[in-house]
Amino acid sequence: MLIDYFMNTNNNSSEVLCLGYPIYNASLNDLPNKPKLLVSTINQYSYCISKEDTAFKNALLKSDVILPDGVGIVAAAKWLNNVSVKKIAGADFHEFQLKRLNEIHGTCFYLGASNETLTKIGKRLEVDYPNVKFGSYSPPYKPEFSEEDNAKMIEAVNAFQPDVLFVGMTAPKQEKWSHANKNLLDAKIICSIGAVFDFYAGTVERPNKIWQDLGLEWLGRLLKEPKRMGKRYIYYGFVYVRYLVKAKFSQKK
Repeated sequence: MLIDYFMNTNNNSSEVLCLGYPIYNASLNDLPNKPKLLVSTINQYSYCISKEDTAFKNALLKSDVILPDGVGIVAAAKWLNNVSVKKIAGADFHEFQLKRLNEIHGTCFYLGASNETLTKIGKRLEVDYPNVKFGSYSPPYKPEFSEEDNAKMIEAVNAFQPDVLFVGMTAPKQEKWSHANKNLLDAKIICSIGAVFDFYAGTVERPNKIWQDLGLEWLGRLLKEPKRMGKRYIYYGFVYVRYLVKAKFSQKK
């Protein structure tokens, strides 16, 4: 079962402090019970960006849950903390929530992506999760939103009052927006899941389960989109390794 896959069998704590971030290390079925839950993910790329972007770092640290979305974070937890952490990708969290919502006849809202992508998501949801009521809104594609843009986005979400709000506007934009507007959003769970919108819509193919199980999903994405993913996985891959080595030497001192 999906829930069993995410059970934490190696550590009784729900979090592991790794590279300065409290990384979630428990079952998705045991998420904190709060009136409003802000969920973010972290991988080697977002960690590197957070070192350059203070607002992004703050948004991650203020999240209620930070999921280990990448083998780089899993490896860091093992190497630096000697703790086994189970990778939980944004796509896995998305699937988990949809299955849960389907069981309880819940609601979800997709904020982000193009209208075309959102339409494809809606059509697939009708087939995969017929008990889930869903809504969506495509914000303008721009580096920063105006006050009017934000007001329309918040109004669209709050008119629907979803159990789960999926935000897909790429990192670090989506995390910063979710953190800044958390208290204004009428949603029980707010989670930034980026590329998952395209994966689920089928506009971008997620590397298959073999790549995922081998911990090489990043390589599958790099091979499929070398121009777009090259800097993320190669350049920032080396940057991330330097951060890990620095952290390791700091421990020894």
